[in-house]
Amino acid sequence: METKVEPNAMEIMVEPKTMEIKVEQEAMEIKIQRDIPEATAKKTKEEKEQPLSPAARVFHAPKFNCYVITVIGVKKKIEPAVVMEGLKQSLIRHPRFSSKLVNKTIKKKQTQRWVRTNVVVNDHVTVPDIETQNIKNANADKFLESYVSNLTLVPLDTSKPLWELHLLDLKTSDAENVAILKFHHSLGDGMSLMALVLACMRKTSNLNELPTLPYQNRTSSGSSRLTGGSRSGFRLLRLFTVLWSTITLVLNTICDALTFIATAVFLKDTKTPIKGDYRLCKPKRMSLVHLTVSLDDIKQIKTTMKMTVNDVVLGVTQAGLSLYLEKRYGEEKKIVGEDQESKRNSNDMPKRIRLRSALLINLRPTTGIQDLADMMNKGSMCRWGNMIGYIVFPFSIGLRKDPLEHLGTAKRIIDRKKNSLEAALTFIVGKFMIKAFGVEVTANLLNRVLSNTTMSFSNLIGPIEEISFFGHPITYLAPSVYGHPHALTIHFQSYMNKMTVSLTVDPTVISNPHQLLDDWEESLRTIKTAVQERGSTYQ
Repeated sequence: METKVEPNAMEIMVEPKTMEIKVEQEAMEIKIQRDIPEATAKKTKEEKEQPLSPAARVFHAPKFNCYVITVIGVKKKIEPAVVMEGLKQSLIRHPRFSSKLVNKTIKKKQTQRWVRTNVVVNDHVTVPDIETQNIKNANADKFLESYVSNLTLVPLDTSKPLWELHLLDLKTSDAENVAILKFHHSLGDGMSLMALVLACMRKTSNLNELPTLPYQNRTSSGSSRLTGGSRSGFRLLRLFTVLWSTITLVLNTICDALTFIATAVFLKDTKTPIKGDYRLCKPKRMSLVHLTVSLDDIKQIKTTMKMTVNDVVLGVTQAGLSLYLEKRYGEEKKIVGEDQESKRNSNDMPKRIRLRSALLINLRPTTGIQDLADMMNKGSMCRWGNMIGYIVFPFSIGLRKDPLEHLGTAKRIIDRKKNSLEAALTFIVGKFMIKAFGVEVTANLLNRVLSNTTMSFSNLIGPIEEISFFGHPITYLAPSVYGHPHALTIHFQSYMNKMTVSLTVDPTVISNPHQLLDDWEESLRTIKTAVQERGSTYQ
C-alpha cells in the first residue's frame, strides 16, 4: 500500500509489514513506534450483542460512510504510556468503544451487530516518532494538516472497535503537542461523542472534577408569578397565543417538508466555487484546517444585539461566505475575460445565489458528562446512539453596506426554523424509510438531499474552564466530520474563552481554505466594530 501527499512535495509511504512511515520534508522524518506497553480491556463474563441503530446502519452505507476527527492541542509533551493507561481506565470501558462491527445472517437476513471484544489499546494508538531539524511552526502546521488529510483516505479496520488515536510529538503554532482522535460516526452522534471525550477529561484546577459546561438559567415564566385573579384575565390571551403558535408551527413544518421533498427531487443550490459535485461518490482526500478566535468578542455581539451565540456565528458565517465568494468570483472574472462582465453584477457575484446548509440537530436529551463517566467507571446505563435530524438553512449571500444586516437575516431565519418540526420530521421519515425500503435506499436519498445543498454546519458547547487530557492541559479542541457529500463543513467548538472554527474541505473545490478562515475572521471584526459603533440601535 502506498499513500502519497503532495503539499510542498511531501511524500508519505506506508509499508504494512514493518509498520514504518517515512516522510521527507525539509529534513523531517517519521517512523511509527510500537514499543508502548500493551494495555488490554477484557470482555465481561457474558459477551453482549446489540443491533446497530437505523442511523448507525446508514453511516455504514457506501454513499454515506462518515467519520469524526477531533484534533486536540495540548500544552506539554505527550506521555503515551500515561494516555494509554487513561484510555484503559475510561474510554474502552464504554460498550461502543469495546465492540466491533459484525455482519450476521439471522433468518436468512443480513444484519449488523455490535459484539463486545477484547480491546488491545496498543492496536488503536499510533505514536509517530517525528524527527525535525530547523522546522518552524508554519511548516509544522502544514505537516499536521497533511497528516490529518492522510487519515481521511484510510478507513478504520472493522476487525476491531472503530476508533483510533494518534499522538504527535509535534510543536505547532498553537500547541506544544497534538492528539488526533478518529471515530466512525456509527458509534454515536457528534454531541454524544464529544460528551464522552469530555467525560474522559478532568479540570486542571482539580484533577478529580469533571469538566463544566455552561447552561442557560431558565427563569420561571411570568404566568407563574401572577395571582389567581390576574391569571383569569390572561386566559383568553394565552389561549389565542397557544392557538396561533400551533398554527404557525404546523404551517412552517408543512412548508419545510415540501422544501425538503423538492430538494430531494429537483431543487438544487446554485453552482458556486464552494459547491462540489459528488454524483460519482468516490472517496476523496479532505483537508482539515482550523482557526481560534475570542469567544468574548462573539459574546459581546450576542449581548448587545440580544441574540444567542449560535445566531452570531450564523450571521458571521453568512458574511464570511459572502466575502469569500466575492473574491472567488472576482478571480474567475479575470480568467473569463472582460467580455463576460455584463453577466456579473457590480460585486462580481450573481444577483441571486441559492446557498443552503444542512444544520445537524441533536434530538436526544443531552447525556450528562457525569452519566457517561459513571457508565465507564461503574458500568451504569445512560442514553447513547445516533438521534439526529437535519434543518436546511438558507444563507442570504451578498455583500451588505451594513454588516449587521447579516446578523438580522440569520436570526430571522433560524428563529423561524426553531418554530418548525423539520428536524424531528427528517429523523422520523428516515427511520420509517429504513424499515420500509432498507438502508441503501435511505442512504441514497439522504445523499441526494445533501448533494443538492452546499455545505454542513454545526456548533457545540465546550467546557468553561481549562481541562486536561489524561494530565495534559488542552489549548484547543477542533472536531469535524467527513464522508458526507459536501465540499465544505464548518464546525464551531467553544472552549474556555475561545471559539475554534474548523473547516473540512475538498481541496479540489476549495484550494485555499485558510483564505475562507481569514474572511470569516475579518467579518467577525467588521461586525464587532459596527456593533460597538451603533450599540443596540440596530433593529
